[in-house]
Amino acid sequence: MKKIMILTCLIFGMGSAFGQGATGEVIGEVLTEGQAVYGAHVYIDDVFGQRYQARTDEDGRFRISAIPVGEYEMNIKLMGDTMGGIYVDVPRDGFYQCGQIEFESGFVKTMTSVVVSADEGLKLIDGNIPVTTMKAAEIQESALKFDVAGLVESMSSEIQKTESGDLIIRGSRPGDMLYLIDGVKTGEIGAMPSAAIGSLTVYTGGIPAKYGDTLGGVIAMETQSYFDLYRAWKSQQLKAGK
Repeated sequence: MKKIMILTCLIFGMGSAFGQGATGEVIGEVLTEGQAVYGAHVYIDDVFGQRYQARTDEDGRFRISAIPVGEYEMNIKLMGDTMGGIYVDVPRDGFYQCGQIEFESGFVKTMTSVVVSADEGLKLIDGNIPVTTMKAAEIQESALKFDVAGLVESMSSEIQKTESGDLIIRGSRPGDMLYLIDGVKTGEIGAMPSAAIGSLTVYTGGIPAKYGDTLGGVIAMETQSYFDLYRAWKSQQLKAGK
């Protein structure tokens, strides 16, 4: 009986760990007739029953944190009325900027909806650090999807591959690059099946302190779990009205 209890705890513990993964935030403002709305309930319901939520402050602003990376439908509830159909795309270690949302019961009227990005393929991670990131859908469409090192090299002109196959940034020495797979440091990316990659993020400068001290840049890979695939499928179903 004791062994069964231990095994059950391990199974649920592993499920919880896989369910967390990379997270991001959603920020924005809620207005009504051009005026800031205080106390509006802004929330996202995960497909697994988890709710991520926040209340708007006196300036109508809200921030929902620790949301697993993916696409979701966001809702706003105000004095018994609910506004739905606001689709957000939560990035890894960054935020999705909804901008100013004019509240109207039952449907969306967005004044300024902005995905936080500086250029095609560039997103602002941690609020102000420009990095290059590639998601699963983009990876699957790439001609280099079966060559992870080549895929990383194609993401930035500052990255080069040496004759020995090592990746370097701006002339740094081989071995200076820091690789992380699901947050775990490793010596190299290796032969990772493209279908298993959820996202690739490349830091070529302004490396966040959480990644430690390195002069060669950071390549962070997040693998896809069942939860990620299910969230993506559910998001497509919601957008299709199913």
